[in-house]
Amino acid sequence: MSDYPVPALYIDGIWLDAASGGSRPVINPASGDALAALPLAGASELDRAAQAAQRSFEVWKQTPAQARWECITRATRLLRERADAIARVMTLEQGKPLAESRREVLLSADIIDFLAEEGKRAYGRLVPPRAPAVLAQAVTRVPVGPAALFTPWNFPINLPARKVGAALAAGCSAILKPAEETPGSAIALVRAFHDAGLPPGVLNLVCGDPAQVSTHLIAHPAIRKVSFTGSIPVGKQLGALCAGGVKRYTAELGGHAPVLVLGDADAAQTAKLSVAAKYRNAGQVCASPTRFFVHRALFQPFVAAFVAGARALRVGDGLTPETEMGPLIHARRLAQMEALVADALACGATLACGGQRLPGPGFFFAPTVLTDVPDTARVLREEPFGPIAIINAYDDHDDALARANALPYGLAAYLFTRDLALAHTLAARIEAGMVGVNHFGVSQPETPFGGVKESGYGSESGAEGLAAYLDTKLTSFASP
Repeated sequence: MSDYPVPALYIDGIWLDAASGGSRPVINPASGDALAALPLAGASELDRAAQAAQRSFEVWKQTPAQARWECITRATRLLRERADAIARVMTLEQGKPLAESRREVLLSADIIDFLAEEGKRAYGRLVPPRAPAVLAQAVTRVPVGPAALFTPWNFPINLPARKVGAALAAGCSAILKPAEETPGSAIALVRAFHDAGLPPGVLNLVCGDPAQVSTHLIAHPAIRKVSFTGSIPVGKQLGALCAGGVKRYTAELGGHAPVLVLGDADAAQTAKLSVAAKYRNAGQVCASPTRFFVHRALFQPFVAAFVAGARALRVGDGLTPETEMGPLIHARRLAQMEALVADALACGATLACGGQRLPGPGFFFAPTVLTDVPDTARVLREEPFGPIAIINAYDDHDDALARANALPYGLAAYLFTRDLALAHTLAARIEAGMVGVNHFGVSQPETPFGGVKESGYGSESGAEGLAAYLDTKLTSFASP
């Protein structure tokens, strides 16, 4: 397709449109058609990228924070100038509506800008010495070293921006491996840094067989930091690889976010907000609200309003202006949605709407609502990562809280009530890294994004995101 760029790898400041690992097609999920052929890195390209990152780190870490900020913000200005073109690339390869893609590009620039500013504030401190001969004890924050960054396909520029922005602001060099399904968005991000004058080797981009790339890079002696966003099983595997080399590791893994809708909430307004949040990006969001526990007094009006909103959504090609929900990323995601719905119905759940793939080309699944879902259903235990909402009634707050906390997930959770005292009490008891009270906007450039339990290790964005790429160093000075 003429308006989709030719994919390329980026190693040591050079673009490569062919590599030793062969190639694979990039598919438009709205049509199933191939957009382009993506070159795949083999061992030789991965070694070159690691060596370039190691060499450039010695230069970039010595670059003053102000100069790093100037280069990084030149890149974000280019991202904003190119937002419309990048958004079209994102929609072609990922499927989300064009307006969502454009907002993602602009938010990504904001994320990087915040981290660049924080890079100028990586302050240390002086500790008063005990011995008279000790003149000073300086605690400083120093960049950890070359970083390997692994990102998925659901937010193909936002998630790389969190990692790349933090690494570069901290003074680290980096190798970015975006999802092979959505390379164009990440390539546009890297191209903005290239055009902004980032020194060669400071940022590299490789794609390839995910298991081969991660195993090779994590084992490479040049890599000192790993950041991964993706599934819990893969996150555990990469964490074990990092432990073998005692390498710093940040993991943002799966979620299965509960939503507690208390009896005093506004059923219609809460349902309206919930539908918008649930079906954003076709539900392919790690912090997507999925398990709705609604007080029995509000259950019927909430379900009615939610189902009406879900049925009213316009599903289609993300390039069509009126589209509100695009396709899923893979044909196999359709099969997974069908399997989860069938299992829930076999367990005794009620299908309120949706539940099937939509006719025609592309990977479209109807916005789906399941009610009265038994705890034995897979969809209540496994993250659906798609347009399926589960709505169950509850009578007792403690019971709802226990059900919300029952899973090994702990990324995001949400709570709706007019009683702020009760909100504080329940929010404190919810086991999640992020809790939204009366809204779903828990991800901002200034706030940490991360989970507890099996949903992750560490945080991205905010000041915490920068800290993940810094080591603490003590230098103690005594008189000669």
